[in-house]
Amino acid sequence: MGGEAAPVAIDDDNWLQQLTRLLLKMITSFSDDEDRDKKAFLYKFFGFSLQTSRNEEVIKMMLSSILQTSQEELQEREGIAVALSVVSRKHLKIVLEEVGLYSAVLTDKASSLILKFMKEHQQRKWAMVCSTIYLSYRKIIEENNTIIFLYLDDILALVLQHYHNCVVEKDKNLQQDYLDALTILTNILSSQQPLACGFSFSQKPSLVKLMVDLISEEPLDSISSPIRQKAMNIIADFRLLGPLLEAEQGAELLQLCFNSVFCLPPPDMLQKDASSPEEAQANLDLFNGTMGSLQRLTEAVVAEMPTRMEDCLELLDPWLNSQKDSERERAMQCAAHVLEFVAMMDNFTMQMEITQLGHWVKLLAMCCQDPVDTICSLSSQAAYSLNCILSRKKQMEEQNLAFQQEEDKNKWDLSPRNANDVGKAFAQFFTQPQLTSLVLTAVEELSSSRTQLSLASAQLMSAVIQERGKDLGKVEEIVEGILEQLKSKLEPSTKEETLRAMCLLAGNHIHIMVPLLLNKPLPWDRTILALWKVFGTWRETTFSILQLLTGILEQRHQGQEKEAACALYEMLSESPCQDSIHELFPRLLLAVLCHLHWVVDRYPSLEVVYTENQSPEKERKVFNPVGSALELLKLLLTAAFGGVMTSTEDQKCWELLCNPVSYYLGAIELTSGIVKNCEPAILQQILNHVKNLLCSLDNHQKILARSIYAELLCHESVTETLGQDVVDNLSSWIMEPDLVIKEIGLRGISNLALHPGKSETLKSLVPFLEELLRNEEWRVRVQAVKALQNIPHHGKRKDIKLVLGSITKQLPALVSDEKDEVRISATSALGHILTQVRQLKPGSALRKQMNSLLVPLLLSLQDNNTDAVKACRRALTEWTKVMGWRRLTSIVEDTNFRDHFHMLEETCKYLVSTRKTQFLGDLLLQSFEFLKSCQPFLRAAAVTLIASVVLKINLNYIHEEDVQLIQNSIESLRNDPQDDIQDGVSAIAAHINNSNHQATRKKNLFKKKKKRWLPGLLRSICQGRVKYCS
Repeated sequence: MGGEAAPVAIDDDNWLQQLTRLLLKMITSFSDDEDRDKKAFLYKFFGFSLQTSRNEEVIKMMLSSILQTSQEELQEREGIAVALSVVSRKHLKIVLEEVGLYSAVLTDKASSLILKFMKEHQQRKWAMVCSTIYLSYRKIIEENNTIIFLYLDDILALVLQHYHNCVVEKDKNLQQDYLDALTILTNILSSQQPLACGFSFSQKPSLVKLMVDLISEEPLDSISSPIRQKAMNIIADFRLLGPLLEAEQGAELLQLCFNSVFCLPPPDMLQKDASSPEEAQANLDLFNGTMGSLQRLTEAVVAEMPTRMEDCLELLDPWLNSQKDSERERAMQCAAHVLEFVAMMDNFTMQMEITQLGHWVKLLAMCCQDPVDTICSLSSQAAYSLNCILSRKKQMEEQNLAFQQEEDKNKWDLSPRNANDVGKAFAQFFTQPQLTSLVLTAVEELSSSRTQLSLASAQLMSAVIQERGKDLGKVEEIVEGILEQLKSKLEPSTKEETLRAMCLLAGNHIHIMVPLLLNKPLPWDRTILALWKVFGTWRETTFSILQLLTGILEQRHQGQEKEAACALYEMLSESPCQDSIHELFPRLLLAVLCHLHWVVDRYPSLEVVYTENQSPEKERKVFNPVGSALELLKLLLTAAFGGVMTSTEDQKCWELLCNPVSYYLGAIELTSGIVKNCEPAILQQILNHVKNLLCSLDNHQKILARSIYAELLCHESVTETLGQDVVDNLSSWIMEPDLVIKEIGLRGISNLALHPGKSETLKSLVPFLEELLRNEEWRVRVQAVKALQNIPHHGKRKDIKLVLGSITKQLPALVSDEKDEVRISATSALGHILTQVRQLKPGSALRKQMNSLLVPLLLSLQDNNTDAVKACRRALTEWTKVMGWRRLTSIVEDTNFRDHFHMLEETCKYLVSTRKTQFLGDLLLQSFEFLKSCQPFLRAAAVTLIASVVLKINLNYIHEEDVQLIQNSIESLRNDPQDDIQDGVSAIAAHINNSNHQATRKKNLFKKKKKRWLPGLLRSICQGRVKYCS
């Protein structure tokens, strides 16, 4: 039989008594060096033997005997405990009574054998007995499972008496021995929690209080013993055993333990204060063990009531914000552990409320960027665990099912690396009040003296707004708070992140934020300017804000037009988002141009609306409303299509745009630059926007739209998409009484006529265009000339003849117009048409019709305007080519002439040398008409031309009546106020007076009304009888 079964068959108490005595004798006779397994067997055999006895007295006597055996060695103490536990299977109550009686040796001074030892050995003996007793209790509990818990409260009462009524002196060594022994007992309790949950132990609070007292007695500046570690472990062993700790008790316990551990010196100091490397390592190991025990204690407190998790975190809050790195690190280590423990709890409950979620998220975000790397790592783990907790709650709320931990292991793969990650991870869990409170708190933290803290606040704020910005409340308060913080000296990285947060906020609350910023009085400070600048660089925000600001400029009734223009200026001044600019360019361009037109009419030039930031050494640049709008227009063009600005550098479009009278001309010049530099698709987009404003009730918009529309017609791709509507529009515009609209319509016709296939449609407008050549407004006359010039550009021969006839009739008046622009346009148009005529190889009839053009051209050649003279030379060159006068062509094209008067002299000399008397007579008669002009320039030019011809003719061979006609024609100018005219008249008169008129055969220079010219004049000239002055 085996050792466990053999004694059962013995039913003789006397024999059992003898057997157990023999076993005790054998046990005590074993030396230390003998086989330990045999000795352990004897203890167990003793227990099994005594277990079979039914005699209580024998059992008590033998139990008392074995308790009196040696306990010097751990094996001996464990052997006694095993023997007692085996006996307790059948005689539990007796065993507990005997152990209780034996334990009196620890507390009864009158009977304690311990006191009989020398004083220096008493504590050791007390510790050994205590260890034997608690080992025995442990083994008994293991053997008896549930039933033992009926007696556990009595056992705990004895445990407390053992310490409080200790017969020896209580010092640190005894406390440590007591806790070592007690740990043996309580360790088994932690593993028996499921069985003990239905019981309540009245001695638990007293035992916890004893441990608290021991912890509170430990020094805060050193860690010389494991007392606090063991005390915390013992309390943790009682978790989930009734009665559970009250909330206040749990808070006091944690507060005490946090203070006891967190205040200890940093690990490097613990090692530094040691006397040897071994002691230094021991101190470090002891501290790490103490931290582990503290974490286990927090588990115990939270496990008894999971809803206390937030209470635990609140107690850690001051330590997490400590200025000492070691305290923050230890607190974060506990926080991360608590959150991980709760996240992995099997009995997770939905009632686990987190009322200050925003505060904890903000705190974890701050700690994620702590200067201590370990804190960063721990806070990242804590954030992960908190996210898991919230995810579990959310899933349970949505599905109303128990949470399956396996399903959530990969819910969030990576721990957050910084405050931005934390914000993104937790944004989904906030209610609107929590969300708003978190952002407001983060705003306050922006000005923290700790750089990392302020940056983390900005990152957290940005992340939360990015994820849940639409759900934010108190947006105005948030914006105002951020603006105040931006005015302070934030670190560059914090300021950049804060501006990013404002961009995100604007993207979610554009209709609140933009008007709020626009309401700030002008001129704006640097903070507002910087904010608008960054709005222009953030793709998600730029487009929406540009749309809103554009709408304000378009509507012009919200009272924020100037502010909107300044905001746009800032947005476009710093590397703007090109995609948004290009997408909105047509609409934005029209809005800015309309705004510029509006402020040109409305606001005084001295009003300051905007001060541009400059470097300290440069003078500040101040803008009025017009200047601000104009600079905005330039920035827009530069940002969208830089080539437009290059094309307009040498033009006067900017000056024209700033003049309320000539504004539309500036818009035309600007559109011309856009046509030259933009793709057809862009032009088509602009056209589509412009067409909607052609009939606008706002006169500013209508004029601007029609100006741009007319100039866009320069590009063939635009005209191809318009069809007959464009002709109808332009025809109606030139019929309107408004001279500006009329001029714009004429310009559109002129541009439209340049494209093939349009001449046939436009030639019907020629009669009306002829009437406009006599319009009082000179700009209308100029555009009418240009329109007539361009209509035959792609026309047939008959179309060219039609236009030539019209312009020939009007040319004298146009060339002699008092406005330079009209004269230049008319002369240029003539040159252009003559080029076309020459290409058509005109017949004699057409050339004869063109004779009347020479005098106006020769008069125009004397113009004081350089551009007029250049146009005249080009036209005169084409005229000579059409007439086939090659010699005169070479004269006109000669670039060696000193000035145009020298050219005139040579031209007249050539004309006289041709001996075409009738032609010369017609030329002089036509010149006489200009002597009556009210314009001094024309009278002087006519006198010069007449003198240039007459002084080269030998008047002796001219009929007296013709000479008299010349004399009579200039007589009225003898007293002309212009000195040069008087000089010319005097020269002509002197030449006439010097002629002796003795020639026998004289010819008529001028054609008579009723008589033919004298026959033979041409023959006489050919025979040399009509002489010409050299």
